[in-house]
Amino acid sequence: MSGIANTPTPPYYAVIFSSIRTEGDHGYGAMAERMLELAAEQDGFLGVESAREGVGITVSYWDSLEAIRAWKQNAEHREAQRLGRARWYAEFQVRVARVERDYGI
Repeated sequence: MSGIANTPTPPYYAVIFSSIRTEGDHGYGAMAERMLELAAEQDGFLGVESAREGVGITVSYWDSLEAIRAWKQNAEHREAQRLGRARWYAEFQVRVARVERDYGI
C-alpha cells in the first residue's frame, strides 16, 4: 500500500502511530508487511499512509472506534505490539482522532 489513502466523506477515525526505531531490522520489515495485509482484512479499515525519516509516522483510517478496538485486540497485532516494545521501538506514541473534515486535490 502506498500513496495517499482514499478515505470516505468524514466523519471517520485516524490512528496516528509515531515511532523512533531501534537499530537493526530484527524481523521488523516482514512483520510490518504482515500488519498492513492483516489490517486491510479488518472490518472498518479504510486505508493507511506511512512515512519514515528519523521519526516514523503511520496513519491508519477506520470507520469507527469499535473497528479500532477490534484491531488493537487482534491476536497477530497483539504479538506485533509485544515485539515492538521488546525489539523495534526506542519510543512510540499512539493517538486516536476523529476526522471531521478533509480536502485535497
